[in-house]
Amino acid sequence: MSDIIKTDKAPAAIGPYSQGTILGNLVFTSGQLPIVTATGVMPETIEEQAKASLENVKAILEAAGSSMSKVMKTTVFLSDMNNFAAFNAVYSTYFAEPFPARSCVQVARLPKDALVEIEAIAER
Repeated sequence: MSDIIKTDKAPAAIGPYSQGTILGNLVFTSGQLPIVTATGVMPETIEEQAKASLENVKAILEAAGSSMSKVMKTTVFLSDMNNFAAFNAVYSTYFAEPFPARSCVQVARLPKDALVEIEAIAER
C-alpha cells in the first residue's frame, strides 16, 4: 500500500491524481507543470518554467521526506526540443554528479500549454 503526498508548497493536482506517492523507500512525483505556487501563474520563458517545475518537484520530494539529491530518475516533457539547451542550463543547477538517470522527450502539447513538465523518482 502506498502513501499519498499532499503539500501546499506545490500546485494542487488539476485532475484525478495526487501530487505524488510513497511506496516503501521510493517517492514518485506526478508530472509537475511550471505553475508558481505563490501566485498560481505560469511564467513565460523556458528558463522560468524549468525553474518553476523543478521547484514544484523539490517541494513534493521534501514533503515526502526526500530531496533533490536523492532523485534517481527524471522524465522531462518539452513542447519544443529547440528549448533543450536552455532547459538543461536550468536543470543542471538542481543536480550534482552523479546525475540521476533521465528521459527527455518532445510532446505535441502539455496541459495549460506549458513548455515543460517534469516528474521524478527518488529515494526517501
